[in-house]
Amino acid sequence: MRSLVVVPTYQEADNVARFLDAVRDAAPEADILVVDDNSPDGTGDLAEQKAADLGRISVVHRPAKEGLGNAYRQGFRWGLDHGYDVIVQMDCDFSHDPAVIPALIGLLADGVDCAIGSRYVPGGSTPGWPFHRRALSRYGNRYTSAVLRLGIHDATGGFRAYRASTLERIEIDTTVANGYAFQSEVAKRMTGAKLGLRELPITFVDREYGTSKMSVRIMAESLALVTAWGLKVRLLGVRDRLRNR
Repeated sequence: MRSLVVVPTYQEADNVARFLDAVRDAAPEADILVVDDNSPDGTGDLAEQKAADLGRISVVHRPAKEGLGNAYRQGFRWGLDHGYDVIVQMDCDFSHDPAVIPALIGLLADGVDCAIGSRYVPGGSTPGWPFHRRALSRYGNRYTSAVLRLGIHDATGGFRAYRASTLERIEIDTTVANGYAFQSEVAKRMTGAKLGLRELPITFVDREYGTSKMSVRIMAESLALVTAWGLKVRLLGVRDRLRNR
């Protein structure tokens, strides 16, 4: 299967070159697409330099910081338009281990529609996290999964491998979330389409270089969207039950 790794970047100058080397070492058969939001620290230029060294790396230079979901939508569409069979999404800060890419792609080869790198299935972990952060993330995921009826343990994780047909089936271009709620929105659509999802345990580590993009505003956006989607699911369920009486 022809595979593409899509990685959005913003202010990742300390990580991007090492990351691209690591992905190429772990998954030499995969191509890579960097979607850079005009990083002031020169991340996009560094990615171009590494692309010239390694080959089979493309860089999309966006004019401004337009959000994670927007970057993934553009990157996924680029991959679909270029005929890839598998599209992997992951972060550039090494919180997602590039060595896991072949295992995620392998699950697709076994017939899964989407393979999810999961912190919250047996074998998954978040070493070094303080208790309050671990509790917030774990219970936030439980809330998201319960409200949206997802049936998965890590609804907000951003390390996934999709079949191209999966992204087309859920009409990825019409998703609306721009922050980390994008992951939950995609999971909701895949579950609604009754696609086959499988979680693979991963170790999620904190970045060593650079700063996290997570903020209170992003967390609030995610919570508000998930709650609104959950209410809509329940209202539609009530409407369908009334129609069937």
